[in-house]
Formats: sequence, C-alpha cells, structure tokens
Amino acid sequence: MSVDVIFLPDRITVKAEVGEPLLEVAKRAEITIPTGCLMGSCHACEVEIDGDRTVCSCISGVPGGQERVTINIYIDPTW
Repeated sequence: MSVDVIFLPDRITVKAEVGEPLLEVAKRAEITIPTGCLMGSCHACEVEIDGDRTVCSCISGVPGGQERVTINIYIDPTW
C-alpha cells in the first residue's frame, strides 16, 4: 500500500510503501536526517510522526493504516 509521506517543516511530499525505512524515504526526498549509531541507541535521528509520537528513524518504517503520514524533522543543535 502506498502512503504519502509529508516531511515538515518544508512540506516535502513523497510516496512510500508501508514498512519502508524512514531514512530511505527521506533520502529519496533529498532530505537529510542526522544519524549517529544507526541502531536506535543514540537518538540522533529522532523524528515526530503525526505530531503524537517520537521514533528513531534509523530503525523505523513508514506506518500503515493511513493514506498520509506527517514526519516532523527537528534537529538538536548539539548533534
């Protein structure tokens, strides 16, 4: 199932498949998400999905059950 993924704050939209790794979707949209360990331990790649939950994008995929997903990318300046 195809999902519209909207990256904030720039509102860049790209189509993705449910379960597709968030980092790969971001890369395809030419969006850089900072990474550290790539195992979910350091939390450098945290993003907010649909305004209600925070996930590590290095170990998370596009959620299913909806037509549109909003991913808010915020960068911690200490990284």
